[in-house]
Amino acid sequence: MKSIHVIGAGIAGQEGFTPHALELINQSELLFGAERLLGLFPDFPGEKIALNDHNMAEMIDRLQNCDSRVVVLASGDPLFFGLGRYLLRNLADELIEFLPNVTSVQYAFAKIREPWDDSVFVSVHGRALKDVVDRIVANDKAAILTDEINTPGAIGRELLSRRRGGYKAYLCENLGTDAEKIRVTDVKGLLELDVARLNVLILLKEYEDADQKYIPTFGIPDDEFVSIKKLITKEEVRVVTLAKLKLRHDMCLWDIGAGSGSICVEADHLLPDGRIFAIERNQECCQFIKENLQKFNTRNVVLIEGVAPDCLEELPDPDCVFIGGSGGNLWDILDTVDQRLAVGGRIVLNASTLDTLTSANEYFGNAGYQVEVVTINIARTRPHSNYKLFEAYDPVYILTAVK
Repeated sequence: MKSIHVIGAGIAGQEGFTPHALELINQSELLFGAERLLGLFPDFPGEKIALNDHNMAEMIDRLQNCDSRVVVLASGDPLFFGLGRYLLRNLADELIEFLPNVTSVQYAFAKIREPWDDSVFVSVHGRALKDVVDRIVANDKAAILTDEINTPGAIGRELLSRRRGGYKAYLCENLGTDAEKIRVTDVKGLLELDVARLNVLILLKEYEDADQKYIPTFGIPDDEFVSIKKLITKEEVRVVTLAKLKLRHDMCLWDIGAGSGSICVEADHLLPDGRIFAIERNQECCQFIKENLQKFNTRNVVLIEGVAPDCLEELPDPDCVFIGGSGGNLWDILDTVDQRLAVGGRIVLNASTLDTLTSANEYFGNAGYQVEVVTINIARTRPHSNYKLFEAYDPVYILTAVK
């Protein structure tokens, strides 16, 4: 059975290949690779085909119909942001044999004498800058493969716009060449550097900016949010509500009647790969939500200004739904949610009145949901008083319904 050998080129040029890799290349009849990789083998006697963004489909067609011995050259580890993923998507995996080499990222970490097993790795190619920086700010250590659009300077500007400047930056350029250069700076310094086309950016978090002190703790104090006092889910109620939602990292959450956005802000750090939609019709609340999302540097929250259920049609189907307010449209909202929610999906509703609780409980009973209700009674000590007296808040009923 024929096999296609995909061989990674290391930092050191041809001398970085193992003897086995060189033997496979010398025995092959057809050699694919980028121009600079093919240039490592000027005396190759077989056919050489230079790869670029425009002839990848032709390569796949040739590989599918070729019975000769074939080698595809790639950079570093072909399965690390490399050609390997594309080949596996388009060819039977049993046809492919991979021989990885040292990647530019591994080499960069070795040069700065920093362990890399706890880093997140991001390639900006084909990704929006916002998504790239979302990954960075969620981690203390990041290695970024940049391009001509999402440059180190562009990444630095986006980090500073989010007030996330607390990283030490290593700009590693032209690695393994005579022009190799490693410069150490901070996020602000990235804006001032002329950067080589071939570079790896490594960011190490050194400190949290001053306004990040409550992130990503669970249970942000109420006073940290800009809000209408009566339209915020209290800290203790918020923690129980989030627990009842049972959020997983990649879920889609609808927050209907988002108020101040406090649930969304906390959920954002529980859903690093998820999507959160804050639905709110009150214009004053919408402005507060915008301020809170900016203050707490949320990554995955989108504000939807409109009246539910009318504004829900264009949203992706939810995995779970929180209802903090319904504006008198509770049953219409629940009907819409019920049509969009998959079996096993979860709705959590906070009610401050028996009327809302009774209405919601009746709906879920008729619709066949499994229902649990928890009553939360909170009393806090009064600040700035001579005696430790407790101030009681109105009870809140947390209804959890599983479809």
